[in-house]
Amino acid sequence: MKGLYTIGLLFISNTFMTFAWYGHLKLKNAGWVSRWGLPAIILFSWCIALFEYIFQVPANRIGYQSYGGPFNLWQLKVIQEAITLIVFTFFTIFVFHNESLKINHLIGFFFLMLAVYFIFKD
Repeated sequence: MKGLYTIGLLFISNTFMTFAWYGHLKLKNAGWVSRWGLPAIILFSWCIALFEYIFQVPANRIGYQSYGGPFNLWQLKVIQEAITLIVFTFFTIFVFHNESLKINHLIGFFFLMLAVYFIFKD
C-alpha cells in the first residue's frame, strides 16, 4: 500500500513540477502574464513548485525503505523519472499543440523504461 501512496504522490508532485517548469512557456499569450519579467515568472514558478515539494517529500519518506517503505533510493529516483516522463508527455500533447510525439521520442522512452526494469532487477 505504501508503494501505491508513493507512486500516487509522485504523480501529483510531477504534475506540479511540470507546470512550474514548463507551464509559464504557454502563458506568453495570456494578457497580464505576458508583461511579467523573468524575476516575476521565476517567483510564479516557485509558488507552483512549493506544491511539488508538498507532495514529493512525503512520497519519498513514505516510499523509502529506511522509513518502512518498499523502495530503495535508486528505485525511488527511477520511478520519479519514469513518472516525470509520463506526465511531461501528456502535458506536452494536451497543452502544447505545436509539439508532436515522434518515433525517436518513443524509442527514447522505451530505453528509459528499460532503465526502470534494470534498476528493479536483483
